[in-house]
Amino acid sequence: MLNQPNGFKYTIAENGDVTISHHGRSAATLRGSSARKFRDDLEAADPQELMARLTGNYKRGNERTAKNHPRNFGQCR
Repeated sequence: MLNQPNGFKYTIAENGDVTISHHGRSAATLRGSSARKFRDDLEAADPQELMARLTGNYKRGNERTAKNHPRNFGQCR
């Protein structure tokens, strides 16, 4: 896959909270059932993709299409 997510790390606190950081900056904190689900999903999914999806920091696949759209070439109408 092109443009694999990277740079994500997570830490699990003593109380079970999960803090996700991206390139050293805090991106999300999961608590309660969200934190438990995240820990369970780590076994089945790619951790980088999972953290990217949870923080909303991921490519959606339409960037190239949008970049090449005529309205984005700076043309005046």
